[in-house]
Amino acid sequence: MPDEAPTPLRSGNFGAAPLPIPGPLLITLRPFADSRGAFAETYSRRDFAALGITEEFVQDNHSLSRQPGTVRGLHFQAPPHAQAKLVRVLRGRILDVAVDLRAASPTFGRHIAVELAAEDARMLYIPVGFAHGFATRAPDTEVAYKASAAYAPEADRGIAWDDPALGISWGISAEDAVLSDKDRRLPRLAELAKLF
Repeated sequence: MPDEAPTPLRSGNFGAAPLPIPGPLLITLRPFADSRGAFAETYSRRDFAALGITEEFVQDNHSLSRQPGTVRGLHFQAPPHAQAKLVRVLRGRILDVAVDLRAASPTFGRHIAVELAAEDARMLYIPVGFAHGFATRAPDTEVAYKASAAYAPEADRGIAWDDPALGISWGISAEDAVLSDKDRRLPRLAELAKLF
């Protein structure tokens, strides 16, 4: 018998679609438009709890990437500073990626990849136990995300974005990718200790 599609969830002004790896959710906002423009709630603790997202978000982050093909990631923080994230695009477009690092998970080492754009009214929820990264698809792309733990430099970790074991199709070549020096030096998944 074929697998049934996961049932979409709805609470208040938000819808959530489960993804092929249990945990992450693709969240859809419900914008209200009129002659002035539009308005949308981007977070509601009550409605998110009804969707199963119960973390308390304690930090908001905002990044600007000037060039298309900018790769940020794959990043995560080790326990006890591990972070869940809620990611949305304010301007431009990205390929947003989450890699399962939960050692006991049957999907350990697998990833989900979702395209997010400023105009599509969608966000990606990434629970603790995942590495996160994105590649920009447009110039001057701005990304905002909430985190459930404050930045802790001593817990900062990452995985090489182009680790062949991950099999991520970023849509850009290694030669064209714009990376920080730090991200160029990240280890492969096989070199990481199991932290989750």
